[in-house]
Amino acid sequence: MSHRPFPGRRSVLRGSLAASAALTLPAGLGAAPAFALSGRPEAGWGVQTGDVTADSGLVWVRSDRPARMIVETSATESFRNPRRWHGPLLGADTDFTGTTRLHGLPCGEQIHYRVLLADPDDPRRTGEPVTGTFRTVSRHRRDGVRFLWSGDLAGQGWGINPDRGGYRIYDAMAKLDPDFFLCSGDNIYADGPISATQALPDGSTWRNVTTEEKAKVAETLAEYRGNFRYNLLDENLRRFNAQVPSIIQWDDHEVRNNWYPGEVIASTDTRYTEKSIDVLAARARRAFSEYFPVSTLPPGAKEGRVHRVLRQGPLLDVFVLDMRTYRNANSTDDQTVDPQGILGREQLEWLKRELSRSRAVWKVIAADMPLGLVVPDPMENKPNFEAVAQGDPGAPLGRELQIAELLRFIKHRRITGTLWLTADVHHTSAQHYQPSRAAFTDFEPFWEFVSGPLNAGAFPASALDDTFGPERVFVKAPTASNVSPAGGYQFFGEVDIDGGSGELTVRLREQDGTVLFTQTLQPGRVGQ
Repeated sequence: MSHRPFPGRRSVLRGSLAASAALTLPAGLGAAPAFALSGRPEAGWGVQTGDVTADSGLVWVRSDRPARMIVETSATESFRNPRRWHGPLLGADTDFTGTTRLHGLPCGEQIHYRVLLADPDDPRRTGEPVTGTFRTVSRHRRDGVRFLWSGDLAGQGWGINPDRGGYRIYDAMAKLDPDFFLCSGDNIYADGPISATQALPDGSTWRNVTTEEKAKVAETLAEYRGNFRYNLLDENLRRFNAQVPSIIQWDDHEVRNNWYPGEVIASTDTRYTEKSIDVLAARARRAFSEYFPVSTLPPGAKEGRVHRVLRQGPLLDVFVLDMRTYRNANSTDDQTVDPQGILGREQLEWLKRELSRSRAVWKVIAADMPLGLVVPDPMENKPNFEAVAQGDPGAPLGRELQIAELLRFIKHRRITGTLWLTADVHHTSAQHYQPSRAAFTDFEPFWEFVSGPLNAGAFPASALDDTFGPERVFVKAPTASNVSPAGGYQFFGEVDIDGGSGELTVRLREQDGTVLFTQTLQPGRVGQ
């Protein structure tokens, strides 16, 4: 595999690290920007890029006041003869965040960029530039592809702990110099307040950075925005964002645990004064669109979608699913007819259509929830289920019917190289699905790999549902529930596609980068 060395990483990030000095007082930064500030606009929350293609990419920034976003790009760190992009005016309507689309970029090249924030009344007054870098997608198979994935950040009250150096897992991921990072959802825990301290089993104390917005469950738009800002207080994450572009999807905790459209929060949950999930989801979706560069979800727009396909050259297409917005209500999930399922009919047809069109060697299906792992949703003592599986090992029922339809479609259309990646369950594992072990047999074998959490409580391994014949080939999980990040069990995964052979290697890694499990897959097989 041929990967170009990462040039001058330390100097590339110098601007971002200088800007991070503004974040040493997180309580003050939790507030919205003031309009009567002296000096020049500042971008203390760092920069990030997303949905990078062969010739384009999105650059994100947040200002501390109204400002015009300007992006300059160059082939070198010196920024000699830079190309300039005039971005949006950043104001209160998007919480002073903004995204600029760069287009016409050279493919397969390292792009250096810097973001300047200009005073709207005096464009000559600009703040200190904040720098970053990313690689555009190569159109040459020989260059290979390497990316990481994980999910579940700052859950169960385990936030940024300065005693442990914050979210250190991002430094371990940055050392692998991936082409991009796929975040499989639960980017925030809007329903999970973070207090100043938590007791650990050994009698010691976990100490959190805290903010006003994280002191309660998020209900207002301002509180959802504050949840996304919270994670950007972490220096490791800001460094990572400046180096590695992301592909972001969402799951439940961006809104509320186990939510589904039309849900009404029970009156017994006194944490919430707003009981309509649809109202909360609209606010969360807006904040999500403002704080991440997502090509199909313009900041602040009412229209748009999370599900999309990202073409990553001849070796890889990434199909990002949204298993939240279009799902039916959580239930016992044992109905014999279920046209809506977990994806909704429109998204399922989109996925089948795009898989059929794909000419990439590998087709990664990025699912924010697992297929064969049973994820309960205990509500009012009813045996409801949250994901696809419901523990019945027989023929497909409920949401399994939609997955069976998709797996049958992949087999009969002879779609090769499919691979499922997910997070959500707060442990890491590898499952191989095989018709000879299954109740439903009209599909070709495939793999599902699970990773996470990034910085959240770890939980025991989920039970398997035998409908699609999964065999758990590897798992690492605690035996106790909600093990803190101090107790380990924090994980990310790596996918490495060789440009010569086309082989795809998955490595499941611990928070320090240690490889726990490796599986190499051969290209050209239906399913996989």
